[in-house]
Amino acid sequence: MPTRREKLEAMLIDTPNDQTLRYMLGLELEKEGNPERSLELLVGLQSDSTPYVPAFLMAGQQLTKLGRTADAIATYERGIKEAERQGNAHASGEMLGFLNMIRST
Repeated sequence: MPTRREKLEAMLIDTPNDQTLRYMLGLELEKEGNPERSLELLVGLQSDSTPYVPAFLMAGQQLTKLGRTADAIATYERGIKEAERQGNAHASGEMLGFLNMIRST
């Protein structure tokens, strides 16, 4: 029986630009203990013509776990700007909260 990751990878063959599937695959890879590949997918989502805002939040959290604080801060800052540009106040506020936690430590 295929794993969740394998199912997502199979679906992406037909729709390789599907942001939701790419995001879900990134989260699954992180769960499987492959944070570098996960981050590659999340960074790719941030670079799409319309960046996928949740990718900034998850990448920031993963970078923080990996001890890459400066990268996490930069990711949250870019994510906040993009969330505001897209009118997503909730995501912007959530990332600002994580950013403030990092800066206070």
